[in-house]
Amino acid sequence: MDTEYRFTIALIYDFDGTLAPGNMQEYDFIPAIGKSNKEFWSEANELAERQDADMVLTYMARMIQAARSTGLSLRREAFQESGRKVSLYPGVREWFGRINAYGAARGIRILHYINSSGLKEIIEGTEIAGEFRKIYACSFLYDVDGIAYWPAVAVNYTNKTQFIFKINKGVESVFDSKQVNRYIPEEERPVPFRHMIYVGDGTTDIPCMRLVKNYGGHSIAVFNPEQKGARRELAALIHDNRVSHVCPADYTEGAEMDRLVRTIIEKIDLDDRLVNMETGK
Repeated sequence: MDTEYRFTIALIYDFDGTLAPGNMQEYDFIPAIGKSNKEFWSEANELAERQDADMVLTYMARMIQAARSTGLSLRREAFQESGRKVSLYPGVREWFGRINAYGAARGIRILHYINSSGLKEIIEGTEIAGEFRKIYACSFLYDVDGIAYWPAVAVNYTNKTQFIFKINKGVESVFDSKQVNRYIPEEERPVPFRHMIYVGDGTTDIPCMRLVKNYGGHSIAVFNPEQKGARRELAALIHDNRVSHVCPADYTEGAEMDRLVRTIIEKIDLDDRLVNMETGK
């Protein structure tokens, strides 16, 4: 028998630095092409600066160029295999089931989404890929032989916001631009902004965190627990009214992140009950 849910909460995560330390390419792909992390990212960023290009597109171009020059596979399966090497922050594996159960006990469905400038194909290879309703991230086009040859989706820090609206309106397709631009009254949208929790780790997530917060949702800036002074650096985001909360990227039961998200779910629940009492529902 299907569980009867009163409403849905969307938990939306960046990936690199949010669910996993560092950048996903650094675990397997960059070592495999014989580069240091600094070399790879410097080349991609210098190319962007030299040609006044988008840094996301240039890192994707450098991935294709470097793989071709070293004979590394450009098949989707090879990228997914890289994803199996990605390490996660403490507690991430168990996080989703625990939070889902916490919501379900209150009649709330929790849906998880990725909104990342990383590579979708690598995320698909991680052990948590099946936890997400949808993975919005960069991806490649593949030729008839299954070889990546061109960017299909490039997600930078500003166009990340489009996926917040897609989640809000229940439009999961990246291609579909008609439905997401169709007018839908706020109360009829599958996931109102006030039922969103956005989790990111820094400057590339600021537009999304600010958007969700300004529309009545909740935004959380996380930092590597092993990085000294990180909380103090991110505290400015609260001062600038860009995020609601700052806490370590430790997802274990009872940790600050766990307590915070459970408290936010409780607040959303109570706010919904109050609105229903006011409207007589």
